Amino acid sequence: MKAVVFKNQDKGCEYIEDFELPEGNTDWKEVNLYTAALNKRDDFILKGLYPGIKNDIVLGSDGAGYCDDQKVLINPGLNWGTNEAFQSEDFYILGMPGHGTFSEKIRVPSSNIRSIPPHLSMEEAAALPLAGLTAYRAVFTKGDLQAGQQVLITGGGGGVALNCIQFSLAAEAEVFCTTGSTEKAEKLEAMGVRQVVNYKKENWGKMLKSEAGLFDLIVDGAGGEGLARLIGLLKPGGKLVIYGGTTGKSNNISPQLIFWRQLHIMGTSMGSIGDFQNMLHFVKAHQIKPIVDSVFDLKDFHKAFERIRSGDHFGKIVLRVRG
Repeated sequence: MKAVVFKNQDKGCEYIEDFELPEGNTDWKEVNLYTAALNKRDDFILKGLYPGIKNDIVLGSDGAGYCDDQKVLINPGLNWGTNEAFQSEDFYILGMPGHGTFSEKIRVPSSNIRSIPPHLSMEEAAALPLAGLTAYRAVFTKGDLQAGQQVLITGGGGGVALNCIQFSLAAEAEVFCTTGSTEKAEKLEAMGVRQVVNYKKENWGKMLKSEAGLFDLIVDGAGGEGLARLIGLLKPGGKLVIYGGTTGKSNNISPQLIFWRQLHIMGTSMGSIGDFQNMLHFVKAHQIKPIVDSVFDLKDFHKAFERIRSGDHFGKIVLRVRG
């Protein structure tokens, strides 16, 4: 079958037309994939910045296709476990260390296969799972966002952040956002975001505070030294949910502000099977469509990686596996 395979750290990825998918668990079901989507983790693997990297693995965490003649998408998280609060020690994500979705076929547990919401195209369905699951857990399971509350989403333009924005707007919250691009800011405002500020400006925190005051919830995927400013933008009793740390560690956080304002600082990663099902129900109920930036044929995967590395994308980058 056709697949994009991570060979090793020196060679990177290769497009292979006759890759043999191992048999794997006999009780897993086979999905014929039509579309897949990139995530930052795929690029981190190529750069050697991801733990537990193995050679000769099909990359990709997101995918949509057919199983038993039904249109399906795949929950990319395996072995979450029985505790809704956190994943088990056996938890892993498709595409490393196990084979992923950048191929014509994949075998996964039946519990990870779900019907595609009927209003979504195959491209939109592939764009949803990982980012949608991460966003839903951050905004609702951890953030407990309510209608009328003020929420700040950082880094508008990426898949998780855009899902957070779409979900928050659907929940009738007042949504604010940061981004580093004027073009992206215009698109975010067109979506219904109340205020967008450029995080490259030194006074971005003051700009937000002058318009919004303080926030009930902040969802962040960057980390770094900006965390201290985000904590300062929370209302007493407010919540900061962190799902990533692309800009590194933070060394200037004030514990006094955290305990005096009774703040809740939480981490989140992916989500449980229950979170995934609730996310799909929410997407269907509100007719939410993930934003697709661009679509490339599987054999042109290198162009897709160039796009995600550029930082210019707005939404998910999708690979067309068939057709």
